[in-house]
Amino acid sequence: MLFKDVLVDTKLKQQLIKQVRENRVSHAQFFLAQSGNHAFALAIALAQYLNCEHPTDEDSCGQCPSCVQFSKLTHPDLHLYFPNCITKSVKKDPDSLQLLQPFREFVAQHDYFIDIQDWLLELGGENKQATINIRDCADIIHHNSIRSYSGGYKIYILWNIDRIHHTAAPKLLKTLEEPENRSLFILISEKPEMILSTILSRTQLVKIPRLTNEQIISALRQKFPDMDEQAAQDIAVLAEGDYNKAIKIHEDDTALNANLSAFTTMMNGVIAFSKQMPLDSLQYESVQLEFSEIIAQGRESQKQFLEFTLRMLRNILMLNSKHPEMVKATTSERAALDNLQSAMTLKRITLISDECNKALYHISRNGNSSLIFTDLFFKMAAAMR
Repeated sequence: MLFKDVLVDTKLKQQLIKQVRENRVSHAQFFLAQSGNHAFALAIALAQYLNCEHPTDEDSCGQCPSCVQFSKLTHPDLHLYFPNCITKSVKKDPDSLQLLQPFREFVAQHDYFIDIQDWLLELGGENKQATINIRDCADIIHHNSIRSYSGGYKIYILWNIDRIHHTAAPKLLKTLEEPENRSLFILISEKPEMILSTILSRTQLVKIPRLTNEQIISALRQKFPDMDEQAAQDIAVLAEGDYNKAIKIHEDDTALNANLSAFTTMMNGVIAFSKQMPLDSLQYESVQLEFSEIIAQGRESQKQFLEFTLRMLRNILMLNSKHPEMVKATTSERAALDNLQSAMTLKRITLISDECNKALYHISRNGNSSLIFTDLFFKMAAAMR
């Protein structure tokens, strides 16, 4: 991985390169990442640059044997540790080494934009407690006690260090404080509050800024050449700096359009009913149809619809509060918001949001979807009165 291919702030990349050129590399660094960031790619780029045989002032050469091995995540002095659990292939005593090849394939498949939930889905461990365990820490201590294969730096990357098991964490303290010469530990996490303070105190903090809309737009149009500028802008606004979220929005744009259609129909029906205007047969059937489609899609889709509704209500609140710059909506969503803005007050938005949150809670607890959405409709209408 070359620095030029890492989607992070240019100044941060230059800062890391400068530390290497001036021989001021801290032996333990904590990469504080944001969701959907390129933190893992940055860690690999730094590791590759440290061991490159012909580095320049701007990047590693990308062609020497060391760089080629790092690009494949197969360098003998690169040690990767990540949350792991029992899987179909690993029946007992799992550790990162046993799952290393699936992890390499996972990283390549996601262009280094890796997310813990996607990794757990890959493992089939969504409902399991995946951790960096005591066997992983024993492996770190073992490798730290022997010389590097290539004579360069030994690199230890611990991805999602916040998931280190409570019995394993103390084992690392002495190694982090007094590592062997030419060793670099890179700890990556989005949740510093979940990490022992004694571990954090032994590392140098490297904050990785959230991706800008412009960076996400550029990355999307590079990955999807047929995507037009407006579509990329709409996705970037909704992604809020999360590249993984941007990809998922693009891949599931039909769900986004379906939620907007259902939301618009529902709100028009709610407003008409709240005014005690009898819904004509066509309008009533339309509302019923939208609800039936939502209910038929399954609980995850139902929860997504309610979360979409909450986001739209927040956007209306921002418009009414004279903060249009804080609205997170696509072009088509803005048109729907403009139509609803005048009918929504702070009190109405508050009451309806409360009811949506209650519905979301009951859907998550396997409540009867038909009853929950019918009840939600009438309570929203009551709030509009």
